[in-house]
Amino acid sequence: MSTTAEPGLRERKKAATRQALHDAAVRLATEHGLDRITVEAIADEAGVSRRTFSNYFGSKEEALMYGDSRRIRGLIEAVRARPTAESPWAALTAAAATFNGELGELDARRVAQSRLLRSHPTLIAAQVQTFAGVERELAAEVAGRMAEADPRGIRARMTAAAFLAALRVSFNMWLDAPVGTSLWEIAEEALANAGRGFA
Repeated sequence: MSTTAEPGLRERKKAATRQALHDAAVRLATEHGLDRITVEAIADEAGVSRRTFSNYFGSKEEALMYGDSRRIRGLIEAVRARPTAESPWAALTAAAATFNGELGELDARRVAQSRLLRSHPTLIAAQVQTFAGVERELAAEVAGRMAEADPRGIRARMTAAAFLAALRVSFNMWLDAPVGTSLWEIAEEALANAGRGFA
């Protein structure tokens, strides 16, 4: 039996378990509220042990945030894939457009999760922590594209922060908008406004 395929299979199983725990957390939190669910309940819902849960996530908040973390990682990869000659803001905006197209329509479950996240203090804190890490990574990508000197990295960090703020604001506005409103139309306008100082 070949061993070369084993790591791939192992990683796929880990990814499937992580996704199952995330799905269980979203399902239970949406149905019962975050304060009424436990790590044990999430593990039971996913059909795994409490110890298995701990191997993947440090808390129920982290399990809930996994979907957002995965999507944000995809956005960073989209930025990295942009042509190196593009200016920082042009690369960020183009990556967001590409990522939005790949994301497709958001289903009712994702919308419910996002509304839950907006309303719960511990989830807001987890989101802030997630975005802080992403901001640093995006700032590094921005710094590599900058033509002008930025010895302290302030402009690169501000550019990344403005970009993420524009995406966050546009998403929250979209959640409150009438049904049928295009998320990308709001995001495109928000990015155009935010980009005036960074283009």
